[in-house]
Amino acid sequence: MDFEDIVFPAKITLHTKGKLFLMDRPWVMGILNLTPDSFYAGSRLNPDSDQVIKAASQMIAEGADILDIGGYSSRPGADEVSEQEELDRTLPAIQAIKAKFPEILISIDTFRSKVAEKAVLTGADLVNDISAGELDGGMLETVAGLKVPYIAMHMKGTPKNMQMQAIYDDILTEMLHYFSKKIEDCKKAGIKDVIIDPGFGFAKTLTQNYWILKNLSYFKITQQPILAGVSRKSMIYKILDLEPDQALNGTTALNMAALINGANILRVHDVKEAKQTVTLYKQLYP
Repeated sequence: MDFEDIVFPAKITLHTKGKLFLMDRPWVMGILNLTPDSFYAGSRLNPDSDQVIKAASQMIAEGADILDIGGYSSRPGADEVSEQEELDRTLPAIQAIKAKFPEILISIDTFRSKVAEKAVLTGADLVNDISAGELDGGMLETVAGLKVPYIAMHMKGTPKNMQMQAIYDDILTEMLHYFSKKIEDCKKAGIKDVIIDPGFGFAKTLTQNYWILKNLSYFKITQQPILAGVSRKSMIYKILDLEPDQALNGTTALNMAALINGANILRVHDVKEAKQTVTLYKQLYP
């Protein structure tokens, strides 16, 4: 693959619910965690309060292209959440945000097909699955029927045990094989638009995370958009000997690296800073 193909990728389109969206620049996805135990305390929102609308309003004002709503923490060692609790956390938020901001795109961050289906019927426009269908055999068929884009992340195991499974002979090759198979499965199921996410921090060591980020363009061979989610993660704050609430500067640095290496979507807690990063990136690579 030529350097030009990486820095000046072909235009990407996404189809959702009969609408066509052109990704003629990198997009920013703002994280709305409706959980009490997300790893970054500053991102935790009470789903039964005005906090959700306030946070969504701020992210939209700062230029978010997508809002990613999740009701199940996927941090390492996270406790399980019942399906009903996940629905109770996410559906009212989706409904409230769509009522106030009908044009904003919303992704539902879930690995459960029932939650995905109800969320999309409530107003969500994409499904963001940390397990790429591994934890729910009905997910791909469900997403295909909903006619929305699907974000397939690379992970081994579950959030509770994934850190014990960061063992690979050749991590890039194994991940590429994983994504190639997942994309094929998605297309066979009838999903038209697939976005891949390398899953930084999910069954990866710190060294592996940086190796993947450095070689992110390797996955361009899949010809699918790439989502990079490094925001305030341990790959930043552990290296810098900080806490997550002090990791914004490091996040910005790695977001720029992700863009230069081919990321099409940045999933972030801090939308304003990510949009500024995209603006400067576009000055370097118009």
